[in-house]
Amino acid sequence: MIRFENQIGAEEEEIVALDGMMVAALKEELREKLTGGRLIKIAQPEPDELLLTIKNEKQQYRLKLSANASLPYAAIVETTKQAPATAPNFCMLLRKHLQNGRIRRISQPGLERILNITIEHLNEMGDLCAKTLVTELMGKHSNIILIDEDQTILDSIKHISAMVSSVREVLPGKPYFIPETTDKHDPFGDDEEAFISLLRKKPMPLDKALYSSYTGISPTAANELIFRAGTDPDHPAADTPDAALKKLYAVFKETMEQVADGQFSLQLVYENKHPIEFSAIALTQYGDMLCKPFPTASALLSTYYSERDTYTRMRQKSSDLRHITQTCLERSIRKAELQEKQLKDTEKMEKYRIYGELIHTYGYDIAPGSKVLSAVNFYDGQTVEIPLNPSLSPADNAGKYFERYTKLKRTKEAATKQLAETKAEIEQLSSILTSLELSQDEQNLAQIKEELAASGYIRKHDPLTRRKNQAKKNAGKSLPWHYLSSDGYDIYVGKNNLQNDYLTFHMAGNNDWWFHAKKIPGSHVILKTKGQAVPDRAFEEAGALAAYYSKGQNQNKVEIDYVEKKQIKKPAGARPGFVVYYTNYSLSASPDISMLKLIED
Repeated sequence: MIRFENQIGAEEEEIVALDGMMVAALKEELREKLTGGRLIKIAQPEPDELLLTIKNEKQQYRLKLSANASLPYAAIVETTKQAPATAPNFCMLLRKHLQNGRIRRISQPGLERILNITIEHLNEMGDLCAKTLVTELMGKHSNIILIDEDQTILDSIKHISAMVSSVREVLPGKPYFIPETTDKHDPFGDDEEAFISLLRKKPMPLDKALYSSYTGISPTAANELIFRAGTDPDHPAADTPDAALKKLYAVFKETMEQVADGQFSLQLVYENKHPIEFSAIALTQYGDMLCKPFPTASALLSTYYSERDTYTRMRQKSSDLRHITQTCLERSIRKAELQEKQLKDTEKMEKYRIYGELIHTYGYDIAPGSKVLSAVNFYDGQTVEIPLNPSLSPADNAGKYFERYTKLKRTKEAATKQLAETKAEIEQLSSILTSLELSQDEQNLAQIKEELAASGYIRKHDPLTRRKNQAKKNAGKSLPWHYLSSDGYDIYVGKNNLQNDYLTFHMAGNNDWWFHAKKIPGSHVILKTKGQAVPDRAFEEAGALAAYYSKGQNQNKVEIDYVEKKQIKKPAGARPGFVVYYTNYSLSASPDISMLKLIED
């Protein structure tokens, strides 16, 4: 059964932790670019977000600070947002105290997920004073707070009263402090003995013991350090051998020294083209998965949140279509099960035909009132016992068996046809679900919706001819993916069933090569030959695309059928994307397309 999710929730976003090491990398970048700069503009485009414009040495930077509960972050960004016509109170206060101020220091307390930006400015009396804008990047506890030199809170983007938190009030006039709600240690302070002793006290798996013992360490980072040390993260910390903990400490210490020296390896991890993790240290635990390096923390975070937002938005926009498709698929699967049961029940129809023939043949031996006829089946030579209705004549008994045979024969013919249609429905709906998983733009969703309407799965608002014209129009708007092989050959990939038909029967030439994952839903892939002999590497790369853009994209290997396009036929009345071919070649492909270049047509 194909599973789907209706939305991506905040819980999923918090799996990727903006940990203290990433904040340290961000601090180093901001310190290098912004220290000494003048704060020339302050805007609050969202209730929990600031956009600061800083001019420094003829360069202008936009610093985004977000206290969003599910996606908190800080980064230098290229884009801007329209600010509200009337600035919120917190924004007005910042303008009063910080506008045209100069950034003197950017710091981070320990390895906390906190950025402190200290800004000098002239007060109403013309005296030079300093205030600090504190950005706490702590999940649902995130906040942006303005404090003065004696650590008194002037205001915050989120007010936290005693009714909300018994640990710390964040209100004007209250003292600012970092709440110590957990018994975590400074990762720069413990020696080997203290490190081992601390972990041994934790009645939990080693990875959790590590990230719950030290500030600034996310679950991802903890697993990476344990992986480098060659230890099992699920092993109980208390029972881990001393040798393993000593090796882990050596890795831990080396990493902390690199962080302290400002040496970072910024990486974003992708799975199925979607960003799933980021880190300020090299991630070796993900093996062959794509780990993309970034030059700055801002570039990494901006890319992650932008791509994650696009993925989340597409998942949300496609949720109704996925729900409809999934519901129809489950209904078709149940229908197929009933039809298969009907077919199984018709297996005894031949027995009834033979019973009727035997009664006709041996009916003269049947005594009136007999309940059973014992006769030799002249098809296999076996003796069979045929039940009889004693109140009927032999001819009538034979007629009853022939009636049963005829009825079951009609049932078999109808059920066979219906089952074939239902299996075609299942194949189409499974293919649509795969297309929805691959969707990256709204035009593609419009084409999928058009296919669902044309197939009767959603309400038909327009005449059939109009729908067909709209489908062609949509096909022109959202083109198939276009890749360039290592040897310079064009390869095209359909995004949905309508595009698969368009690609195979309109874009492809007879001598081009057609690829598809064997017996599983997936895209049609066309390798354009340019009328030349195509090298083996191009076939392998086209096969990789067929594997990647299929339901088997998470497998190590996918079997791919490929054949010249002229061998591909579409039966009359077949559903979108459905084709037949009677001869083909096969190859086994890994769904790795990192070597291929996507062309933006």
